[in-house]
Amino acid sequence: MTMSLDGKNILITGGTGSFGKKFTEIMLHEYHPNKLIIFSRDELKQHEMRQLYSDTIEGSPVRYFIGDVRDKDRLLRAMTDVDIVVHAAALKQVPACEYNPFEAIQTNIIGAKNVIDSAIDCGVHKAIMVGTDKAVNPINLYGATKLCAEKIFVQGNSYSGAGGTRFSCSRYGNVVGSRGSVIPLFLKQRQNGSITITDERMTRFWITLEQGVRFVIRCIETMHGGEVFIPKIPSMRILDLARAVAPNCKIQFIGIRPGEKVHESLISEDEARCALEFDNMYIVQPLFAWWGKSNWEKGRFLPDGFRYTSDTNSWWLTEGELERIVKEVEENKETYEQPFGG
Repeated sequence: MTMSLDGKNILITGGTGSFGKKFTEIMLHEYHPNKLIIFSRDELKQHEMRQLYSDTIEGSPVRYFIGDVRDKDRLLRAMTDVDIVVHAAALKQVPACEYNPFEAIQTNIIGAKNVIDSAIDCGVHKAIMVGTDKAVNPINLYGATKLCAEKIFVQGNSYSGAGGTRFSCSRYGNVVGSRGSVIPLFLKQRQNGSITITDERMTRFWITLEQGVRFVIRCIETMHGGEVFIPKIPSMRILDLARAVAPNCKIQFIGIRPGEKVHESLISEDEARCALEFDNMYIVQPLFAWWGKSNWEKGRFLPDGFRYTSDTNSWWLTEGELERIVKEVEENKETYEQPFGG
């Protein structure tokens, strides 16, 4: 059921964020979409992105739509004749979501519902949501809203019916160097000779922006509808990262912040019972009658008690790898200035 993206009309919500820009870059350089619609609510970011990817050059597939996922009417207009939707728009800053819970719910949950309804009404073939490890056993509102969005995206297949729009989700960990992430913070703190860490035990999953985008593209090409796709990615210790960023700086431990975990999860023990393992990813299958058990026959069932967490991961970044990542972020600061999925 592999779908080629060549010749397709593709829409990405949150298209001016760092994910959207990298997605656009790869689509234009390696694929041949008929249309690539950048849907976002910030006209300044669209203006800046237009300098990189013009919509006025003859033959350009790029289109820019000002709109908010809260506005279903605008989504309906934007999705006319669209084949594929990538839903990356979200409010993602944990403290901001805690302080503005109604806004987080309107964008992350109601916005996802609007994307689902519009995709079904417009006859979109495939729609995939960009998720997060924060949605697994969430302890903050951001994670809770993304969990709800995952659930309704998976169940969107019931609403579209047989032969209708197929909905799936991708889920992965922290994106290296994105604004609000820890590397830019450490680089800034390094100038003062002191770095703050909430807890010395803390671990995180780690993925580059390009790896995340390519994973989502691969999911679009192979999805049947209903899967939650999870890549196999490395873990790292925050303390090791701090030492790689600033080996000569003092480290202060300031305590866990509200809504923060010591370790993150990508697959819970309960989800693992309906998950399959492949060489480079896991797939969580839905527990609904419409799901075809033969969709992923080559997958391996996971052992009892399995959980995929950043502290139990078998793949860890080495000191040298961390140093290379830090150097890359330092050399490409502009790449990481925009928020992931903005």
